[in-house]
Amino acid sequence: MTHDLAYDAVLCDLDNVVRFYDVTHLAALERAAGLPEGTTEDIAYAPEVDLPLLLGRITLEEWTGTVALALARRVGEAEALELGRALARAPFRADGTVVALLRRIRARVPLVLVTNATPRLAEDLAALGLTDLAHHVVSSADEGVAKPDPAIYRIAAARAGVPTDRCLFVDDSRENVDAAVALGMTGVHFREPADLHGPFGITPGPPRGLLRDGA
Repeated sequence: MTHDLAYDAVLCDLDNVVRFYDVTHLAALERAAGLPEGTTEDIAYAPEVDLPLLLGRITLEEWTGTVALALARRVGEAEALELGRALARAPFRADGTVVALLRRIRARVPLVLVTNATPRLAEDLAALGLTDLAHHVVSSADEGVAKPDPAIYRIAAARAGVPTDRCLFVDDSRENVDAAVALGMTGVHFREPADLHGPFGITPGPPRGLLRDGA
């Protein structure tokens, strides 16, 4: 590949990098039910509840039912189901600044979205207008393996057609970034769009989140 970058492909997370959820309505329901804000998410995203969904072993409806069942120990069944559905149906948006940066970099090297996602990912990307954002999409629900398992990183690198040590990996989770770095990838711990400027060659100097094995 002919370019002036230190890598030959970009592997990028989706949630909390490109896509962001609005849980305002859910928080209002939790307050009305007498629950601390974030209670529903704490239950829903516990590994034993969330991982079966992310691995494609259960449907979104089954996941919502599991969340509601756990919440029903604290509120009424009807309220519990409403909370579970509010989380499952929470609206989301794409960060326009990040999308623009990714479109710029995909013109130079292969771009692969690597995400722990539900079986609804294709529909979600269509709703965001991002079906053409990446050259490839690697979803945990399709592959049956989730970050930080090394297997999903290797799958993504193979889709990009480059060795793992020639990949730049972007994620908001430090654990996921560390797993990529352990495979020889260059890692960017994402917190804000400016973290992508240096790696993408937009501004000089190393970004705050740039990591390499042994750094």
